[in-house]
Amino acid sequence: MARFQWRFWCWPAELRRCGLLGMNGRNLKYLAGCNPRKHYPRVNDKLLTKQICLARGIPVPATYAVVERNGDVSRFPAVLGGRQEFVIKPAKGAGGRGIVVIAAHDGRRFTTPGGHTLTTADLRYHLSAILSGLHSLGGQTDRAIIEQRVVCHPAFDDVAVGGTPDIRIIVYRGVPAMAMVRLPTAASRGRANLHQGAVAVGIDLHTGRTFGGVLNGRAIGRHPDTAHPIAGLAVPKWPALLAGATELSSGLGLGYLGIDFVVDAALGPVVLEANVRPGLAIQIANAQGLALCLEAIDLRRAELPESHAHPGVAAAWPPRPHRGPFRMPARTNAETSVGAAP
Repeated sequence: MARFQWRFWCWPAELRRCGLLGMNGRNLKYLAGCNPRKHYPRVNDKLLTKQICLARGIPVPATYAVVERNGDVSRFPAVLGGRQEFVIKPAKGAGGRGIVVIAAHDGRRFTTPGGHTLTTADLRYHLSAILSGLHSLGGQTDRAIIEQRVVCHPAFDDVAVGGTPDIRIIVYRGVPAMAMVRLPTAASRGRANLHQGAVAVGIDLHTGRTFGGVLNGRAIGRHPDTAHPIAGLAVPKWPALLAGATELSSGLGLGYLGIDFVVDAALGPVVLEANVRPGLAIQIANAQGLALCLEAIDLRRAELPESHAHPGVAAAWPPRPHRGPFRMPARTNAETSVGAAP
């Protein structure tokens, strides 16, 4: 029996044999090979993504107003129409930058879900910064979207702090390949952003249940703030999430992308945005190499008869992966494998 030894690092060849997809492989094989550049604006502009969703019957948060010129900034907060809750986001933002969530206000002071207070002047300055391109891709001039705030589904009450979790689904050639839920924490200030301290939790595609989590690169079994277990959580409306991801990928005309959903307490699953360059941390959350899943989808599609040129989600799904942390053998061993924790 091969003797395994834990290490805090791996050789590149070991990672390749584990099926981990690297940034170069993602860019060269999947982004360049599956995503026509002419369709990138459909994803990079959130307003355009919303229009495509609405045209295909996919729910999205309601848009209250779009701020396009600096002259419109002075009219804030009159454009709110008396609404107490709303979200401000850049139309061409990336990585969660520039998003401000307001849970309540009195017309002069605005409170975020985490309890931080902003003034009208603060929000006007933020809107101006968005228009100038401070938070947009490439620093290009932008528009600010003021839209409906999504209310967290009760299923996540024990594993979300100060914000709303989101679910990312990687879709390849119209088939969901891997998924995770990002849980906000006190450290992330209520934002579902892994780089800011949110928890990444893998989701079993076949059941919609979570099975483990990662925080700052380390495996965890409980939420760091609530101490509630994060495994075994059933994601609400899971079939609707998968169907929406498949439908949107078709509407966007892209073969490889990430689609972010939130589950609203009243509306159910709604699309937040799509990402043509989804990050690769989802592999750590799932303890599974993404390359293995993508290759399995290609194989399944190749095996289907010509009459199934556009297979259903279940028909082309990759097989259930062998779950468990990546384990590398001692450097003296000739073979490398992935094992599951006992």
